[in-house]
Amino acid sequence: MEKVRNRAIWPYPRQDTQGAVKLRKRKSRLYSKEAASACPGAGLLGESTYLVLAAVGFRLFNCVMVQTSFVPDEYWQSLEVAHNMTFNYGYLTWEWTEGLRGFFYPLMFAVIYKALYLLGKDHVWFLIWIPRLAQAVLSGIADVRLYSLVRHLENTELAKWVYFCQLCSWFTWYCSTRTLTNTMEAVLSTFALYYYPLEGSSTKSSTKYLICVALAFLIRPTALILWIPLLFYHFAKEKKKADLVVHQYLPIGILTLATSLIVDRIFFGKWTFVQWNFLKFNVLQDLGSFYGSHPWHWYITQGVPVILCTHLPFFIHGCMVTPKKYQILLVAVAWTVLIYSALSHKEFRFLYPVLPVCMVFCGFSFSNLKRWKKSAVGFLVLSNLFPALYTGLIHQRGALDIMSAIQKLCKMENSSASSLFILMPCHSIPFYSHVHCPIKMNFLECPPDLSESDVYIDEAEVFYASPLAWLNAEFYNKTLLPTHLIMFSVLQPEILSFLTNNNYVKTRSVFHTHVPVGRTGSHIYMYERSDQ
Repeated sequence: MEKVRNRAIWPYPRQDTQGAVKLRKRKSRLYSKEAASACPGAGLLGESTYLVLAAVGFRLFNCVMVQTSFVPDEYWQSLEVAHNMTFNYGYLTWEWTEGLRGFFYPLMFAVIYKALYLLGKDHVWFLIWIPRLAQAVLSGIADVRLYSLVRHLENTELAKWVYFCQLCSWFTWYCSTRTLTNTMEAVLSTFALYYYPLEGSSTKSSTKYLICVALAFLIRPTALILWIPLLFYHFAKEKKKADLVVHQYLPIGILTLATSLIVDRIFFGKWTFVQWNFLKFNVLQDLGSFYGSHPWHWYITQGVPVILCTHLPFFIHGCMVTPKKYQILLVAVAWTVLIYSALSHKEFRFLYPVLPVCMVFCGFSFSNLKRWKKSAVGFLVLSNLFPALYTGLIHQRGALDIMSAIQKLCKMENSSASSLFILMPCHSIPFYSHVHCPIKMNFLECPPDLSESDVYIDEAEVFYASPLAWLNAEFYNKTLLPTHLIMFSVLQPEILSFLTNNNYVKTRSVFHTHVPVGRTGSHIYMYERSDQ
């Protein structure tokens, strides 16, 4: 009976305990590389170290491959101001004398310039490229944050598609490494979106996302436009509304404004509320129209189609297949386009900060494609490759190429005797930040009329009304003639007699653009006055 009971409990024959027992070897995944890469906290920024390094490396390569100018603000509102802050010479445009711009963003580059100066490495090449490389690193990190956001919200496959769409964007390639406030606004908005409390987010942090929004507001007050719907949505969904306002909104808002006031007080020498001045000028008074105006539908008919380019059909498809919980992001994009459309002055770069949000919808589109996915990938890559390379390497490159000729004036033995006059639309080329030499330079100024006079005409407009007459009147005394002149090729025939009579000889010609428009020529010329 005992034997039967034992067999009922263990019905299998016993192994020989004296024999060797063979165990199947299993490879532990606890410390394996695969487990480390799958762990959310692994590597850098919570992602694979290789991904982060590749993303940053891509943007550094992107930086080197962008050798053209876009808009004057990438120099005159950042690097030129930083140069003035650090080396005590450089030109501050009217926005700074009127207190419309804050020193917070240029301060970042001023710190770089100061470090280079203390190290004895403040060469003009470093002053030009290191700020751009720093901006490229930040843009690369923002790309990683966009990938991480979607990976945490959805899955790795969708995150890869969003990241792919981000890398393929020609306009992101064109803007992401420039020292523009819009570029930094896009970076900070992406950081903020990573911490924003979207439904199902495991990376949400009210404090962190509000700090990023506040910093974007400091750099460019209109950055708040994108975030108004998102801030209201967060407030509406928050159960403890009083705590959110008292412990998050108010402290961060007060600290942000206090920081801005203190920084600007140091550099302006007086208390200046630049955010209010900026909004009053650009939004309430709409004086930005002085620099050009467009019809209300311009962003819809031209702005969005141009910056999205061939991403547009995927964005539209993505809007239809994306889950409803992401509709607030679409609302934020539509709201931003709507508000900017109400302003007279419009530029492509103003919409750049919404591009990372649009890439989320493009990623959903690719993820939901059942057929022709490979063809769609090839189409997106090739259709964005040409505009990215053309605008980055060819279009409007003369504004930077001519600076090397100006830099050579600083190396001449009698550089102090050199003087330069730029006969171009105001701010067409960089200034002291790309020369780093206190030679005498002047240009045609074009500040708006803040007194709202009906008869006001700026210096540049007066010049272009009659270039030859202006030059003869301005330089009636031959001793006042500059040693060098810079101009677009389109101007040269109109002032040829002035150049000939005053012994100016063309010493440099650089290509600028294949599509000259108005006062912008295909080439930029440098003329030098001979001793005859």
